[in-house]
Amino acid sequence: MRRVLAVVGKVLIGAGVLLLLFTAYQIWGTSIQEAHTQTQLRSTLVQETNNQKIRQALADAAALDKLPTGPPVLAPHTGDPAEGEPVGDITIPRIGLNQVVVEGTDTPDLRKGPGHYIGTPMPGQAGNAAIAGHRTTYGHPFYNLDGVQKGDPIVVTTLQGIFVYDAISSEVVSPSDNKVIANVPANWLTLTTCNPRFSASTRLIVHAQLAHSQLFANSALPPHERVRRTQSNDLAGDSNVTVTDALFWGFLVVALGVLVLLVAHRYRRQRWVAYGVGTAGLLVLLWFFFGAVSPLLPASF
Repeated sequence: MRRVLAVVGKVLIGAGVLLLLFTAYQIWGTSIQEAHTQTQLRSTLVQETNNQKIRQALADAAALDKLPTGPPVLAPHTGDPAEGEPVGDITIPRIGLNQVVVEGTDTPDLRKGPGHYIGTPMPGQAGNAAIAGHRTTYGHPFYNLDGVQKGDPIVVTTLQGIFVYDAISSEVVSPSDNKVIANVPANWLTLTTCNPRFSASTRLIVHAQLAHSQLFANSALPPHERVRRTQSNDLAGDSNVTVTDALFWGFLVVALGVLVLLVAHRYRRQRWVAYGVGTAGLLVLLWFFFGAVSPLLPASF
């Protein structure tokens, strides 16, 4: 009986450690990945134009003293970037946000940063441009989105120009209420994220209206073919993933764990060496295992 209790105790301790490691990965590990991806996206965005003025504007996207103040001018409709590619830079001074927006709102897209809803206008174009972002993982760009107040500027810089939106309202809706990203006669920017923090029970929505803009001369979006796809019934969070990767990495984790225990039992004098090397290997495998499991969980961005 004691042996059974000892085994059960070790299993429970192991499960607890695994949960703690997974929580740490979700909060900090995903943020490390997102920060690295953001650096690559910003470099790609700048390289997509040979116009030095546009490059400088993208580099100064967060500089509030260089924002346009004239009346809003709409950008022409052109081809959208390919899914997962950079759209532009979004800056919200009130909450200290400055990140590159990518095209698409599926799980792989939102891992990179805020994602532009496919099928909605691009920022600066007529209609309701919509952007989703994580709130607790992958850099949590919209963590403080509830702090945006009426009248706060939201600046989006794309290869077409600089577009300054003023926040006009916020609301909380159900995850399936995609009417908030439907097109409107006004020139809006709509931001969506999970609500409350660390939950996906509702969605926090912030609406903003175009107030000022400055188009770049002879500018256009890259000539990608416009993507046609049925919009999700939910406000972001489509994963399009399977359990295959999770099972594969999970098997490797278990196999290595068993191997370490067998080696430690066989070579008792060197068991701490086996534990040390095995732990390092397990941490590497757990990183990939957690990365494969994360998209399978309910939306919690």
